[in-house]
Amino acid sequence: MNAQGLMDTAKMLVADDKGLLAIDESNATCNTRFARLGIPQTEETRRAWRELILTTPGLGECVSGLILYDETIRQTKKDGMPFAKIITDAGIIPGVKVDTGAKDMAGHPGEKITEGLDGLRDRLTEYFQMGARFAKWRAVIAVGDGIPSRGCIEANAHALARYAALCQEAGLVPVVEPEVLMDGAHSLKRCFEVTEEVLQAVFSQLHTQRVSLEGVILKPNMVLAGLTSSRQETVEEVADATVTCLLRAVPAAVPGIAFLSGGQSGELASARLNAMNVRFKARAPWALAFSFARAIQQPALEIWQGEEARVLAAQRALYQRARCNRAARRGEYDAAMERI
Repeated sequence: MNAQGLMDTAKMLVADDKGLLAIDESNATCNTRFARLGIPQTEETRRAWRELILTTPGLGECVSGLILYDETIRQTKKDGMPFAKIITDAGIIPGVKVDTGAKDMAGHPGEKITEGLDGLRDRLTEYFQMGARFAKWRAVIAVGDGIPSRGCIEANAHALARYAALCQEAGLVPVVEPEVLMDGAHSLKRCFEVTEEVLQAVFSQLHTQRVSLEGVILKPNMVLAGLTSSRQETVEEVADATVTCLLRAVPAAVPGIAFLSGGQSGELASARLNAMNVRFKARAPWALAFSFARAIQQPALEIWQGEEARVLAAQRALYQRARCNRAARRGEYDAAMERI
């Protein structure tokens, strides 16, 4: 393990008020989003959509890393240039999602365990050779009656830690993503309690598996009330709860926290990230960054709709959303930016 190289890459991923753009949706998820807009669900259309994103002018001004899917990291532009090279040439670090999805957990109704450890060492070696320098693994934790169970939390934390150790062995920075889901009617207080418990379990397992925290990026949920909760806290209350929770559970050795959007609207995710940086940036021990997918992509996808003539307009929308999130990292985001 090249500890210094991992540390340098991790710092670069959260440097200069930039963040990550996740374009790592599975083929099935990408096809579902295409279907809603009447876009053909083919490999070529997915390739064209990814090319639109990767070739967006100025993207590297706001985005430090791109998380790809297995299909995507193997694809090329129409002229044959590998996507990984396009990304690197733009000054962006290529990454890749390496888990194989969350599956029903035996003996735990309503809970999931993320799979993909079998054969992971060899896959990581291949991805490194293809140009990837970081990876991502997502665990999902549902909140409901009697859940999450301790068994689900521990199993997912253990898998995240084993994945992280294998990544560092292969020279890849692990993005560790334990997501407490927004689905449900739970309160912000309940989300806080579950998120704290999950993060403490994850960092305990990372320590047990001898993972270097200086070479890790954490990708957590924000602390939020469930989507169907009768009370939705203000942007400032969410910011305070989220960072307070992280201060209790995340060691200062971690260089950066890159939040997932988790189904939030792009504007709300930016506003909440902005509030965190306004209130805590000067004293937080880690960078407060973003690792958004739909919260950056969706406006561009709705404009594009699979039409070549709309590529430039879609790219402008994508750049604008990325720009808004860089502003949020600086504590300079304002909703008026959305209308520029």
